[in-house]
Amino acid sequence: MKNKPITQPQAIIEAEEFVDARVTPQGSLETLSHEEVAKLLDRGQGGLYPLFRNCALAVLNSGSHSDDAVELFEKHREFDLRIVQQSWGIKLELTHAPAVAFVDGKMIRGVREHLFAVLRDIVYLANEIVESGRFNLLEPESITNAVFCILRNARMLDTKGRPDLVVCWGGHSISREEYEYTKKVGYELGLRGHNVCTGCGPGAMKGPMKGATIGHSKQRIQNGRYIGLTEPSIVAAEPPNPIVSHLVIMPDIEKRLEAFVRLGHGIIVFPGGVGTAEEILYLLGVLLDPANAKQPLPLIWTGPASSAAYFQRLDEFVGLTLGEAARARYRIIIDDPVEVARSMTTGLSRVYHHRKDTGDAYNFNWMLKIPRDFQLPFEVTHDSVAALDLHLDQPVHVCAANLRRMFSALVAGNIKEGGIRQIQARGPFKIHGDARLMQALDALLAQFVEQKRMKLSGEYKPVYQIVS
Repeated sequence: MKNKPITQPQAIIEAEEFVDARVTPQGSLETLSHEEVAKLLDRGQGGLYPLFRNCALAVLNSGSHSDDAVELFEKHREFDLRIVQQSWGIKLELTHAPAVAFVDGKMIRGVREHLFAVLRDIVYLANEIVESGRFNLLEPESITNAVFCILRNARMLDTKGRPDLVVCWGGHSISREEYEYTKKVGYELGLRGHNVCTGCGPGAMKGPMKGATIGHSKQRIQNGRYIGLTEPSIVAAEPPNPIVSHLVIMPDIEKRLEAFVRLGHGIIVFPGGVGTAEEILYLLGVLLDPANAKQPLPLIWTGPASSAAYFQRLDEFVGLTLGEAARARYRIIIDDPVEVARSMTTGLSRVYHHRKDTGDAYNFNWMLKIPRDFQLPFEVTHDSVAALDLHLDQPVHVCAANLRRMFSALVAGNIKEGGIRQIQARGPFKIHGDARLMQALDALLAQFVEQKRMKLSGEYKPVYQIVS
């Protein structure tokens, strides 16, 4: 008689997906005041619990193959956490937490560090940025000061050495070939002693970090930095990858973008989707300000040979919307990781000499001027998207700012909980503009859809409708 396969009851299988645990701090924020604990446990509209719970759940779910925030929250509806205040510090009690964050019943150390980085930043943002009265978050200088203080509190500005931090932008939904290419570029950067900063998620945000760890290891660099910058509404769709050694939660996408360009010394753009297009338009819009004409910021677009058409279409779109001055600010290098790293090294040397000559800080670019239109948060709604002025016959910086907002709306509709729910309730966002611009935009977005750059998995349903 043949043995029958052993099957587990469904309840046991489901139980293995979740863990109850008590966790002590790792890396930051080991103590909280009673008032801070009360705010974090307040489940009302004015409390921090909903925000902290969602960000904590995203961090614990690192490694997930979904980029749908609504799907994540629905799957883990029973997840809960409680702060236990003790005289010598705090602990977190987690109920129904994702089992992927644990090994043999113990939370993975890197996940624990990320979890308490989230706690640190949420408490700081609430107490010191929003409620303190120190910052006028409608004025450019005050916004920049807030970004500086958030990064300083997270210990991102402790490094005082020569400029060596390379920001890597690119999509979370990329092909295997493109992902392997990002690792090769990261490896070449690591061999040259450069550090890496990304949006902290999977795909093109993980690959450069993974490659850099090998390059650093070969050069016996033990203090390599792998910085991840995110924000609350996107962290659920792009949870921190396990290589991130320094995680920072910024208040919104605009301050996240400002943190990238003030913290980083050079930027590499890999293939991506609407989020990458948003980042490109933000940066080029800033660099085109006359006040930044002499600002050295090496910018390289790169990918494997199979990505050549992607960059050609994107380059054409930039040429049409922002002109030749914008195209002059970046270099496209196809299928040559060594040349990318060498070119970036040369660019970082220029940054070093410029900062030294002008007296600007190495660890935070104070002299970069960011126009107010690029700093103020854009509230994504159907009405605000429809009201965007998308025409070519306007100043370049205005066009860039409005296009950046439009791509930000598409990111929200694709992966952010609030945007997804808006699309479910009212259908696609309506995008209006002049015919020539809408035609170019339609072609660019169609390419993103065709190349599966909008979503990690599943059939993509457009969250936009172009109306010329």
